[in-house]
Amino acid sequence: MEKDINGCQDGAKTEPSTRLGTEGTETQLDDFVGPHPDYNEEEEEQKYFRRKRLGVIKNVVAASLAGTLTYSVYLGLLQMQLILHYDETYREVKYSNIRLEDIDRKVLMGINVTPVAALLYTPILIRFFGTKWAMFLAIGIYALFVSSNYWERYYTLVPSAVAIGMVIVPLWASMGTYIMRMAQKYHEYINYKEEQEKEKQQAPRDACNAYIIVFQTIFYSCFHLSFVCAQMPMVFFLNNYLYQLNHTLFAVRHCGTLSHGTLPGFNKTVLQSLPRSVNLIIVESALMAAAFLAMLVVLVLCGAAYRPMEEIDMRSIGWGNIFQLPFKHMRDYRLRHLFPLFIYSGFEVLFVCTGFSLNYGVCALGLERLAYLLMAYGFSASVCSSLALCMLRLRRHIPLLAGALIHTVLLVTLFCWAPEPRYLAQAPLLYSIAALWGTGSALNKTGISILLGMLYKKKERQDFIFTIYHWWQALAIFAVYLWSGLPMKAKLSIMLLTLVVAVGTYLWMERKVAWNMEVRLPRIPRPRHKTRGYRYLEDNSDETGSDGDGDKEDDDRHPTEATREDELPKEDGELLG
Repeated sequence: MEKDINGCQDGAKTEPSTRLGTEGTETQLDDFVGPHPDYNEEEEEQKYFRRKRLGVIKNVVAASLAGTLTYSVYLGLLQMQLILHYDETYREVKYSNIRLEDIDRKVLMGINVTPVAALLYTPILIRFFGTKWAMFLAIGIYALFVSSNYWERYYTLVPSAVAIGMVIVPLWASMGTYIMRMAQKYHEYINYKEEQEKEKQQAPRDACNAYIIVFQTIFYSCFHLSFVCAQMPMVFFLNNYLYQLNHTLFAVRHCGTLSHGTLPGFNKTVLQSLPRSVNLIIVESALMAAAFLAMLVVLVLCGAAYRPMEEIDMRSIGWGNIFQLPFKHMRDYRLRHLFPLFIYSGFEVLFVCTGFSLNYGVCALGLERLAYLLMAYGFSASVCSSLALCMLRLRRHIPLLAGALIHTVLLVTLFCWAPEPRYLAQAPLLYSIAALWGTGSALNKTGISILLGMLYKKKERQDFIFTIYHWWQALAIFAVYLWSGLPMKAKLSIMLLTLVVAVGTYLWMERKVAWNMEVRLPRIPRPRHKTRGYRYLEDNSDETGSDGDGDKEDDDRHPTEATREDELPKEDGELLG
């Protein structure tokens, strides 16, 4: 009996000890896998979204820097190449039997004519590669153009020029889309709490306008510096070999509004000594390094514009639909009313680089001061791009109209003024005109990109909209290339007429938007995903039965065009501001 009593006592002792041991184990397990006592979920969330916002700013700065480097290299090399090839002695001594003048004409034709077809393939290219990789590919083509100048032959220069013409519109369309997406992502990351609290409420249309304005301003402030950086090869290298203005402008009789074509009477010999081949290779190698740096900046520092599944969705609407949608978007009255503004935007930037800088600047000050004239334009445009920030407080049409007013006054001034050849006392006036033209260009370019971002916020439309914008710009540049032989008064008259029409149609568009006139936008088809190779799950779908059912609702509707509700979204029934 005693043994039994002792056994019961031992059992009673072990039960609490076992219970205590189990509780101790659970406590240790909770301490190990449970939340840290010092962990603050809200603070960690704030840190996470702060990192995301810094990443977006890094993407915008990197894309702006890459665009600046790319166009600095392209414009600088093209300018140096055309000046060297223009000199008769240089052509005869170095390339006597390859007809370099004819090659240069074909190069300019390839660069200016090829973008006319860009509307047919640009959206497909951007959707196929993605926005970031389309930028990377286009910058790589620009680097290819630089490399072709190491061995200047017809079969290297002309194909690379045609390739550049093919990627001009894709590069600009992808950059515009990229900056827009970064503004929208920054808005999402800065208002993440509101989105959690109001998940099912519609965000206001103008919610991210401030970020669109700021990011486009940053981009164009950086980009316009490319006109300054492009003059470095001329300032530090080519100016050492140029004749003074008394030699190069000896036969020039008329400048400015009295001139015809491109600086008639300009001396065919502009180099007083030929640059050594080793020096040319050093300059081209520096430009090649800058082009590679631009590629690396996009590759390493630029993040993706869309999430992987978003890119799959945008690609999965069908290549035929992607091909058609740019044409269908042109039925929107807002875009149609902006076409003249797009055209003038292409006219003015090429005119200042060719017509004004040569027939006014070089004709009066000599070729050796061409670089400083374009640097005045670039510095002014870069600084004055920040004036677009006034759209944060003023109505959005004010910067565009201010830029148009500046250009109108300058066009009338240039129409009435013919500077004296070889007369350096006119330099302050010419530099002032270049700087003021840069101010107008900055307000024009930045204002148009901001306006398109405000009007078309839906991410599925942005690449189509920027493709249309830059395609019309390319058509205008092609027209400037064709009219190079016209009298200066005819060129200025065409530009002035285009500017007046552009301002009128733009104001009429803003009036229609203020009246909340219904827009005619094509419906973006729903993505159609293949089920082979992977299983794609729609949002709010179960794991089973989700394949192949997602588009039944759309199949019964007309696939061509929207009429109501989501099919005709009233994008921006907002006021003028």
